[in-house]
Amino acid sequence: MLNQTSVTEFLLLGVTDIQVLQPVLFVIFLATYIVNVAGNAAILMVVISDPRLHSPMYFFLGNLSCLDICYSMVTLPKMLENFLSTHKAISFLGCISQLHFFHFLGSTESMLLAVMGFDRFVAICKPLRYPLIMSHWVCVQMAITVWIIGFFHALLHSVMTSRLNFCGSNHIHHLFCDVKPLLELACGNTELNEWLLNTVTGTFAVGPFFLTLLSYSYIIIYLFFKTRSCSMLHKALSTCVSHFMVVVLFYAPVVFTYIRPATGSSVEQEWIIAIMYSVVTPVLNPMIYTLRNKEVKGALRRATSRRF
Repeated sequence: MLNQTSVTEFLLLGVTDIQVLQPVLFVIFLATYIVNVAGNAAILMVVISDPRLHSPMYFFLGNLSCLDICYSMVTLPKMLENFLSTHKAISFLGCISQLHFFHFLGSTESMLLAVMGFDRFVAICKPLRYPLIMSHWVCVQMAITVWIIGFFHALLHSVMTSRLNFCGSNHIHHLFCDVKPLLELACGNTELNEWLLNTVTGTFAVGPFFLTLLSYSYIIIYLFFKTRSCSMLHKALSTCVSHFMVVVLFYAPVVFTYIRPATGSSVEQEWIIAIMYSVVTPVLNPMIYTLRNKEVKGALRRATSRRF
């Protein structure tokens, strides 16, 4: 149940209050939004329709593309609306909902990237047992599990934040509703919320990242001692490059936002980081996988040729 509060809506101040720049930013962010949805939808389409991509690696890639589409839909439509509006308001319930889905999709993606790293580990280090370990039913169970855990992790933050009192300013110095900006506006004690944000969200950020690094460490060690050949090592690791680039793009801004100390950071830095992980990263993910992956590029060409 939501706590009683005198604030019924929040004002998202956004990137800048210079009116001349608002239409320019609208065009830039709209183009980014279209590229994001189109790119990830194309990958999702070929993963579903092309039988050659019906493997665990591309099953999880399809989940990642679905997450990136939803991720941008949580924040970008409201940002685009605010660029063209003088009253940049979002209701209290709308703000909590945006916070919930933002953390739901973000934490789900962090765990999914760890699962994708484990998939590469099994494929390279245990190739004979790969079909058994990563069967279709096991992959479905793993995907469902990370989606469910992500949902309840976000539910914890949204419920705890909704129970706070907001009795002062309703101006959020951010692009969208997130836990940290809302805690700055809350009246009363927010120590428990801050502890949950630093500890729980920190664990969701560091834990999967550590597991991903562990998977790649095992892969490198295994290949080095098994092949003792730089060319073979490079050939095997080439299948992991796209995933590792996505991992770096995702975790760098997340760790900078939720792990580092809150003091000593400017509002401009917060905005840049927020744009990186909510706008830029979902756009770059399909580009990385289409440019680096021959099978995805081939599937896209086949899908295009069938249509035309």
